[in-house]
Amino acid sequence: MPDAIFADPRLAPIYDTFDGDRVDLPAYVRIADELAARRVLDVGCGTGCLAVLLAGTGRTVVGVDPAEASLDIARAKDPRVDWRLGDATTLPALDADLAVMTGNVAQVFLTDDDWAATLRGIRTALRPGGHLVFETRRPDYRAWETWDVPPHTREVPGIGAVEQRVDVTEIRLPLVSFRMTYTFQTDGSVLTSDSTLRFRSQDEVEASLREQGYRVTDLRQAPDRPDREFVFLAQAE
Repeated sequence: MPDAIFADPRLAPIYDTFDGDRVDLPAYVRIADELAARRVLDVGCGTGCLAVLLAGTGRTVVGVDPAEASLDIARAKDPRVDWRLGDATTLPALDADLAVMTGNVAQVFLTDDDWAATLRGIRTALRPGGHLVFETRRPDYRAWETWDVPPHTREVPGIGAVEQRVDVTEIRLPLVSFRMTYTFQTDGSVLTSDSTLRFRSQDEVEASLREQGYRVTDLRQAPDRPDREFVFLAQAE
């Protein structure tokens, strides 16, 4: 079940405003160029920011996400993308050259079984020799120690001022849970979204990829967050 920030019809429209300028996304377009990828699958596409960028370069793009409220926003952004409700395990063979997972998508799969099923589903959607590229936060950076910050307010177009507060609720490594609380200042209503992420080590990720028929071809740093994240490039064998 998707977290409320993605699935709640009142919260999903504010996601892009609080997510800010996605300076991480152009790097994925450059990787698509590097790999000469013409057909791209965006797994956990959310509100469609990356899928829209990729479609704007003339590529054929499929965006899949389990949150209908987020997909509604994505569909309004660009009808050229093939938007699909579901997850990687629901996809047919798409003959995709490249599959991508950005943001925290690779970390929402908390069990080994769910992560393995996702990797298998993506492999089915890829053409032989296609690539999977995704990012995941380095556990040793301990990103959760930076999440407890003072509440901040932003003006959301069509909605008004909304305050966001983030609180870490549980640390039980490799799992970290947190709650986002949103206060809509126009009417005083308060909504919350609870999330849990799994922080896998480099060795864990590489082992899981090998088990599901991928070969790691490169390990990079996220250009906008050096030393904080791994960016894996893997090829389906």
